[in-house]
Amino acid sequence: MNLILDFGNTRVKAATYNQGSMVEQVAYTYEYSNQLFEWINNRMPYSAVIVSSVKDLTTTTHQILQLLPAKPLIFSNNTPIPIVNSYLTPETLGNDRLAAAVAAHHSYPNSNVLVIDVGTAITYDLTTLHGEFLGGNISPGVSLRLKALHRFTDKLPLVEANFSPPIMGKNTTEAIQCGVFQGILAEIDGIISKLTTDLGSLAVILTGGDAIYFVEKLKNPIFVNLNLVFDGLNLILEFNASNKNI
Repeated sequence: MNLILDFGNTRVKAATYNQGSMVEQVAYTYEYSNQLFEWINNRMPYSAVIVSSVKDLTTTTHQILQLLPAKPLIFSNNTPIPIVNSYLTPETLGNDRLAAAVAAHHSYPNSNVLVIDVGTAITYDLTTLHGEFLGGNISPGVSLRLKALHRFTDKLPLVEANFSPPIMGKNTTEAIQCGVFQGILAEIDGIISKLTTDLGSLAVILTGGDAIYFVEKLKNPIFVNLNLVFDGLNLILEFNASNKNI
């Protein structure tokens, strides 16, 4: 049994994998992280553990990880991975983006693959059919766009997201909701169409917390995998275990 730990900006997530398949997953805010470690302890022993974090791990976290029966692999830009990373500044590349690229290439090894992660930010990451991660784009997600329109204007209100708006709004609230949602749809479809024209063939995987709101409204065929980052981290863990790096 493999244990996957993903420390994000606001939540820490965990998953267990057995023979390449996810068994279960949980997520907690840091306020309730003690419950996470109870969950971990109730599922031991583990054959291997990987830890990915966008923030510095606390001393307490390190102490708890040292109690695990398997020494954890701390995922960083120096960790060996089963694809080539051609990003020019690997030290600034988010672990989640790279892990998702690993899973994407594993799922579609004979195709160029674009991963679109629709969350707080929207990231677009391209891996070639030869297994080379080329990089991608980062743009604001739904909540960031709504907050920016309110914060950087004098009169536009802060409105809630509407994931099923009409094409055009009939009042200011609707205009903002429509503009943000339809703008993101056009952005995603435009990037997919451009890359498909340039590359000839392209598989597209949609992931992230807001992915489900967009998938049925996009013009281009899309695959959805909401566990793509977890899958990638497990693949990286298995790759390092098989090469005796841990």
